[in-house]
Amino acid sequence: MFIFIFQAIWLFMDDLAGRGLDMLVIGKFFFYKMPELTEKVLPLTVILSSILTFGTFAENYEFAAMKASGISLRRAMMSVIAFVILLGGVTFYFANSVIPVSEQKIFNMRRNIAQLKPAAAIEEGVFSDFEGMSIKVDEKYGEKDRFLRNVTIHQKTTLKINNTVIKAKSGELVSSEDSEVIQLILKDGNYYEDIETKRNKDRLKSPFANANFEIYRMNIEIPEMDLDLEEDRNISTDKMKNVSRLNKDIDSLKNDNLRVVGAFSKNINNRIGAFVPVVEIDTFMARKQREMMRDSSALDTVGTKAGGIKDSLATIEDLLGFFKDWQRIQLMTSAKNSATNILTSVKAKKDEIDRRYKIYNLHIYSLHAKFALALSCVILFFVGAPLGAIIRKGGIGLPMVIAIILFLIYYFVGVFAKNYAMENNIHPIFGAWLPTLIMLPLGIILTKRATADKGLMSIGNALDRFKDFFRKKDKVAV
Repeated sequence: MFIFIFQAIWLFMDDLAGRGLDMLVIGKFFFYKMPELTEKVLPLTVILSSILTFGTFAENYEFAAMKASGISLRRAMMSVIAFVILLGGVTFYFANSVIPVSEQKIFNMRRNIAQLKPAAAIEEGVFSDFEGMSIKVDEKYGEKDRFLRNVTIHQKTTLKINNTVIKAKSGELVSSEDSEVIQLILKDGNYYEDIETKRNKDRLKSPFANANFEIYRMNIEIPEMDLDLEEDRNISTDKMKNVSRLNKDIDSLKNDNLRVVGAFSKNINNRIGAFVPVVEIDTFMARKQREMMRDSSALDTVGTKAGGIKDSLATIEDLLGFFKDWQRIQLMTSAKNSATNILTSVKAKKDEIDRRYKIYNLHIYSLHAKFALALSCVILFFVGAPLGAIIRKGGIGLPMVIAIILFLIYYFVGVFAKNYAMENNIHPIFGAWLPTLIMLPLGIILTKRATADKGLMSIGNALDRFKDFFRKKDKVAV
């Protein structure tokens, strides 16, 4: 935990440094961070401690003494197995009850700390939500990052709609210690605003406002320094929910996604106009019509109608032949514009649907990850304990290296599986269980070999087979 806390310090240095926070607040921040780190610390701890413990037993010939007394390896491990199973149950309770609360606390503290100094809340190259607007800057520089370059601002209405866009080549944040207002000074830019009107016909008269400016000042009210850093923002992500809440939200997200996809599909179908509702057919009349067509030998079977009249519009060129040249151009242009607009709508909606399904996949992944974490403690014990008994080495050295290698395999498989599950490349359930499933056969194999007093690998037998192979080759050549 000490090692991972130091890693967290480096990750959150930008969020905490230069904010005027006392040590109590910083300590509380990392205290809330510790339950989340348990997901990484606990598997490594289980596999390392099991390798060290049973490696020391084997190195000191304590297992040999147990076997001489009639105590098998399986019986010697029973008490520790019972403890590990209990640890798995406690881990599930921890992942289901404690970690979601700590995630909520961490999220609220990070959001509230970001308000203490607005310059730190603005990130370079991306849009940052800040006091009712979204700000993007290409670069921050100068003392305390007060100077900004290439500023783009989207101001939001009460309905969270971006109706105002401000672009400036440079900007500056000016504030004083005794003031609750920070001034954003923009230089050499443009101002665009959509004018909201009550009547539709007025929108054609004044659709938007446009202005150029040399200096534009915006006063932004900032919160007081005694801000409650743990104030609840009523924002909930998949990591902040327990099993019952995840099950409920998964069903809601699934139904909502199906509703959105179905409504958009219906809208596109209506805009295309290509899918005509199916009309019920009179089977008796259809059979009679087919008999008439079969009896008639004068009808052309290609391009004919049911009544025996030849269809004069067999191709699109035949249809366009009824119009003049300028009308054809208008028709083709209209069709092209309609297809382009529909493709644009589909591409724009695809990003929204991908985002929705990514959230849906994350909820499924988080639900099964809680169970997988609890079971991984048991499985990793059955990997580490037999491995320690086989290598017969205790202390901080080879066991530490082996434990770290196995943990890195477990951890990186989990990271890649989560990313693939988010992008819907693999099923989220499989992604959550994949690291545990990879370690399961390894634990079974090692436990069998340790119980049968076999080594990790028989290098001598492999070399003998290798030598025998070349001896047979030499005899055949002779």
